[in-house]
Order: sequence, then C-alpha cells, then structure tokens
Amino acid sequence: MKSKNVFKYIMVVAIMGMLFTSCKKKQDDTDNDTSAAGDNALAEGTYNDVHNIADQASTGTLSSYTPTYNSNEKGLLSTCATVNINTTVTPHTITVDFGSTNCLCVDGRYRRGIINITFTGNYRDSASTHTISFTNYYVNDNQVLGTKTVTNLGRNSAGHSVFSISVNGSIIKSAANGGGTITWTSTRQREWIAGESTPTWSDDVYLITGSASGTNAHGNTFTAQITIPLRRELSCHHFVSGRFDLTPTGKATRTIDFGNGACDDQATVTINGNVYNITLH
Repeated sequence: MKSKNVFKYIMVVAIMGMLFTSCKKKQDDTDNDTSAAGDNALAEGTYNDVHNIADQASTGTLSSYTPTYNSNEKGLLSTCATVNINTTVTPHTITVDFGSTNCLCVDGRYRRGIINITFTGNYRDSASTHTISFTNYYVNDNQVLGTKTVTNLGRNSAGHSVFSISVNGSIIKSAANGGGTITWTSTRQREWIAGESTPTWSDDVYLITGSASGTNAHGNTFTAQITIPLRRELSCHHFVSGRFDLTPTGKATRTIDFGNGACDDQATVTINGNVYNITLH
C-alpha cells in the first residue's frame, strides 16, 4: 500500500507541475506589449508638432505655443522662443530658438534647443518645399533628431491644400521617460481640410494618411499603416480620431485607435482581440 500511495503522490505532483507550467506558459505568452504603439505615437506626435511650429514660425509668431500670459492666471510667462526669418538667402531660412533651458509652453510641454527650417517659398505656395532639422532640440527632455521635408502638392479635387511629408528621424528618450532610442521613418500626406481661409491657427484641421517604420526604445522593429485618416485639430494637443495598424516583427498586428473626436490624451491598442488603454505623451 505504501508503494502505491507513493506512486499516486508522485503522479499527482507531476500532473500539478505540468498544469502549473502550462498555465504559466499560457500567461507568459499573452501578447500585451504596447511599447511599440506608444513609441510610434510619440514619434508621430512629435514630428507632427514640429511641422505645426514651423508653419506658425513662418508668419513670425508662435501664438499656439508661447503665450504672453499663462491661461491658468499664474502671471507672466517667458515667450520661450525667438523666431528669426531670413529671406535674403536662397533657400530662405527660419530658426526657432527655445533657449538652452527648458521653457514651459502653452501646450504643457517643456522645450529647449533650436528648430531649423529652410524653405523655397511660402507654405501655402504650390511646389514649395520646407526642410526641418534640429540643433540640441528637446521636448520634455526627449532629444529630437533627424530631418523632415514638407512639399506643397497643390489642391486636390475638394479644393484642399495637400502636402507630402517625409521623416527620417530618431528620438532619444530621457531616463525619466524610460530611456532608449526610437528610430522612425515615414511617408505621409497631410490634407488641410479646415481653417485655411482664416488667419488664426486654432481652427486649422488636418487629415493625415500614409505609412511608417522604425524601432521602439527597446530595439524592436515595427511597421505602421494608417487605416483611417488621423485627424489633427490644432486646438488640441493630440490626434482626436483616426486609426492605424502597427506590426512589430514576430508579433501580431496592433490596432491603435485615437477615439471618436474627443480632445484628450487617451488611445486604445487592440491586440488579438484584447483592448488596452494608453496615455499619449
């Protein structure tokens, strides 16, 4: 009897071990990694933001980024950025200098360093090209590197101005933001669907389509394709709607959804039918 009991005990332990291992493996195999989606969204937003800064700087002002007064009534703020425009050289140049120390802008982000823009004509002129680069430029202590080229393609059948946009860049994340380096290349089209006829920037609305690829801060590669145009309203700091599919190498495609038009810092990532919430930075 003792030998039979021992045998039964060993069998029970073995089966429990197999079940535990199976459950653990199933749990460990759950694909819930949203880091590539978050890093892609950070790159998307950062380089889109630089585009908006360049657009505003071309008029000599950065009213959407550097107010004279704090909207929370905390008194005077530094104007943060100095804009210099030189049209005596070809191509023309613009520098946007946020200074060497962090400055809090109206959108709640800290910036320092210089954005350099060269351009062949006005932003609204068909066939004009703007090329953007950086000198020690940081946003929330993340260093932004690389180049962005914007070409005005004229108007589409709806009468909207359309721009071709290419980015070859990287973002070195600060230790406080998790560290690591994001690399990002993209080819985009940007359609100006509202606000073009007014002199103010806050009513401007763009739809963005296209694809991208890169590596996240952990060194994992990915590709991305916009499936529903990303809607950017300059009155909001983030995309308010739109969707793209992102596929990390060796993993399932993630679907990132920016919502139904609400201005907030939230998006969802769907992986294998599971939905995860992420906060945009």
